[in-house]
Amino acid sequence: MIISKTFFFLSLFVVFYAYFGYPLSLLSLQIISRKKQRQSWISPTVTLIITAYNEGKRIGEKLENSLKLEYPSEKLQIMVASDGSTDQTNEIVQSYADKGVELLEVKNRGGKENAQKVAVSNARGEIIVFSDIATILESQGLIEIVSNFADPTVGCVSSEDRLIGQDGKPSGEGFYVRYEMWLRRLESRVNSIVGLSGSFFAARKEVCQDFSGDVQSDFRTLLSSMKLGLRGVSDPKAIGSYLNLADEKQEFERKVRTVLRGLTVFFKHLEFLNVFQYGLFSYQFFCHKVLRWLVPFFLIAALVSNIILAFTAGFFLFLLVGQFVFYGIGVYDWLTQSLSGILKIPMFFLVVNVAIAVAWWQYLTGRRVVVWEPSVR
Repeated sequence: MIISKTFFFLSLFVVFYAYFGYPLSLLSLQIISRKKQRQSWISPTVTLIITAYNEGKRIGEKLENSLKLEYPSEKLQIMVASDGSTDQTNEIVQSYADKGVELLEVKNRGGKENAQKVAVSNARGEIIVFSDIATILESQGLIEIVSNFADPTVGCVSSEDRLIGQDGKPSGEGFYVRYEMWLRRLESRVNSIVGLSGSFFAARKEVCQDFSGDVQSDFRTLLSSMKLGLRGVSDPKAIGSYLNLADEKQEFERKVRTVLRGLTVFFKHLEFLNVFQYGLFSYQFFCHKVLRWLVPFFLIAALVSNIILAFTAGFFLFLLVGQFVFYGIGVYDWLTQSLSGILKIPMFFLVVNVAIAVAWWQYLTGRRVVVWEPSVR
């Protein structure tokens, strides 16, 4: 029973630390050492890169939104990197040429990151901003995200995600997104964020020089900044809004893909776990990424050891019932999609961790994702 108790409490500790212990440690660290996030209105040359693949239905709305961004037009290059589109995407983009929108045709489809890599090589801006088709920016969004580069220690900047539910109500993912944004703000105040919002982020051009066409661009950009001795920050005033996916199956596949691509980048950059080279960032890297990706395995260990211990004491039986109730609510909502508000949290927690486990399986069996179909929102 000692072994079962050890596994049980160790597993609970890891799960707790991944989601709550790590941010609590950051709250403590900011009392000791807090980095100032310098911002001021600056107007360097900027290239806004929008990648698209067969986005004829949405590209017009995105371009209209981009043209409404408040930034000196003579210093802004808006470029659409069309990744082998075969629909009317290219024609629609070309119709905006007189408004300053540039079309970059990548003839052979190679995936989002490959299109971004080609676009970076054609970018004229000192600051490069990346934005997805489905993400709507506020008019001040560009000025806001660029203002962070007044701080010479900043290499890249992440926007904050704002999830718009299909029914206008808060969802489990909505709570999770707010948690992630709060965590990024903490990381920014203490040292550096560990990940960027892939739907809207910015970086100095020199940070993008080793841009890869086959790995996750947002994660890779953050790590490239750290290699140059710069840091990444989150700006709560630079907001990227997007619709939640209505198709839960598609949402699950997106989560699997995101984690799989993250694992691919992680295992190519294990040097960031070297605390003697990267200091506090190594701790952040381990907690925010590695621990989070290990949670599914510790959840299984906690459940199995709890089942064994349930026969030894009422306390463990009570905890086991609590686990089954939590997972039961999650499974029920997954099957019925009938719950709302905080009652959706168990479903989202369950889906996220199953997606992580599936991503691990795909990574270990050799699967990699470079090209995929855009999510329909």
